[in-house]
Amino acid sequence: MASVNLVYRDNGFGLSRDFRLLAGALRRSGCDVFATRLDGRCERRRRRWTGALLQVPGALAGGITRRFKPARFDLNIQFEHVWPEQLALARANVALPNPEWFDRHDQRRLRRIDGVWAKSRNAVDIFRALGCPAQLLGFTSEDHLDAGVPRERKFLHLAGGSRTKGTRRLLELWRRHPEWPQLTVLQHPDEAEDIPAVHNIEYRIGYLDPRRPEARSELVRLQNSHLFHVCTSETDAWGHYLVEALGVGAVTLTVDAPPMNERVPPGCGLLVPYARSDRMALATRYYFDAGAMERTVEQALALDGPSLHRIRDNARASFERTRAAFDQRVAAALGDSLR
Repeated sequence: MASVNLVYRDNGFGLSRDFRLLAGALRRSGCDVFATRLDGRCERRRRRWTGALLQVPGALAGGITRRFKPARFDLNIQFEHVWPEQLALARANVALPNPEWFDRHDQRRLRRIDGVWAKSRNAVDIFRALGCPAQLLGFTSEDHLDAGVPRERKFLHLAGGSRTKGTRRLLELWRRHPEWPQLTVLQHPDEAEDIPAVHNIEYRIGYLDPRRPEARSELVRLQNSHLFHVCTSETDAWGHYLVEALGVGAVTLTVDAPPMNERVPPGCGLLVPYARSDRMALATRYYFDAGAMERTVEQALALDGPSLHRIRDNARASFERTRAAFDQRVAAALGDSLR
């Protein structure tokens, strides 16, 4: 039985959910799964790290290190960043990066990594261009479908604690259209916007932690009761709220750019062109075109019953396919990395 150590920062948001989902898939592949949970002090040390073995290629450095301290695990999977203090814990190290947060410190340490497990095809291309052996791991998310919740012709935007979901621009756009149905926005207090009250915007400040049963129940209710989900991510590594929107059979509006349009394939939602882009670490950040968003909202509202059912059925089927493929890809990536 292979021993796999997941090195991650338990932030209570997406990374924590990534951990739970990947740990489950690894266990189903027969692995003995361990966790190294990091905190803010580890993050500060990551930025300052200048270890003597930093420039030594991964396999050679691992061999040198193990002369002094045997590796405890067969494989380290390092979430989001390269964590140099943790490299010696395992015989092999792979990165599970978020390109938009993969900073210059991480990029300097790429030679220490034996491979990259990429969450999107876009990430595969990014890391292969840097000379890294990268393979597609894909993605999955929790199944929040509750068919017993009545669907309402309202829009939901789960901003969470992210700064890259286009929330401010979406709120400004909705305020200019008092004739549109309600937009429900759920945002973490740390990122809350100061906006005037508007009759067709329900602005909820808080965080529904899916690890708490009562919070998860309310999150599931919100996701299932809103027929339309507006997911205006400018960039996204895993994209839980996009994948969960597909899972509940919502009509999802998202930006027509990678990797968002990889999460929501044709026929499974409505894609909005972007107006401009810029760089964020190794990723490209795409900003939705406001005029195109207006037209897409109107298109969503004009959908008839059969069209709505077709998109919703396609969305659910896409969610089920990606969920089934995830375990297969984890098993394949595991086999390659252990060899």
